[in-house]
Amino acid sequence: MFALAMTGGIAGGKSLFGRMLAGLGAEVADADETVRALHAPGAAGSQAVARDFGADFLAPDGSTDRARLGALVFADPDARRRLEEVLHPLVRSALLAWKNRPAADPATVRVAQIPLLFESGWFSDWDAAAAVETSDIEVRVERLAGRGLSRDAALARISAQLSPETRLARADFAVRNDGSAEDLRAAARILLDNIRRRMRQTP
Repeated sequence: MFALAMTGGIAGGKSLFGRMLAGLGAEVADADETVRALHAPGAAGSQAVARDFGADFLAPDGSTDRARLGALVFADPDARRRLEEVLHPLVRSALLAWKNRPAADPATVRVAQIPLLFESGWFSDWDAAAAVETSDIEVRVERLAGRGLSRDAALARISAQLSPETRLARADFAVRNDGSAEDLRAAARILLDNIRRRMRQTP
């Protein structure tokens, strides 16, 4: 089995790339989905938010008010660090449990989408890392606007992460998402072919 961590800047196309990898036979997990589950009513994440930030950051149903919390942490680096200290160990534990689950097929490729892979220092947990990046910042801002973020909020979230070139340089596999969807699908096939070739060459 091969365990790949995939990262990339916000709105850079890594979720689409993950879906393409899944369509080609990889098992894919998304750290963002894990985070959403942790913020559900009564879950460990929402309880931690209430404890460390106050009940004002909970929605009426007891889930985390992620819009309000996001506005705080992307404007206040200290608050963002506090939140990461609370949530990151929970997310890491859940992803590692998924990664280490026995695989029926030894040729299984597992891919975890982890937005802050390098910032969090989790890359050593995985066999290799891939970065998917869109170089045009305006494309990313436009995609985030489609998610309801203002331009200023979008730029704040982009600037809170490492630069695309830094992630690409640190990754074992660099994927540039500056072309068509077919170009990206071709890159997904190439990535899996390279991983499977590496698996065959490993004793």
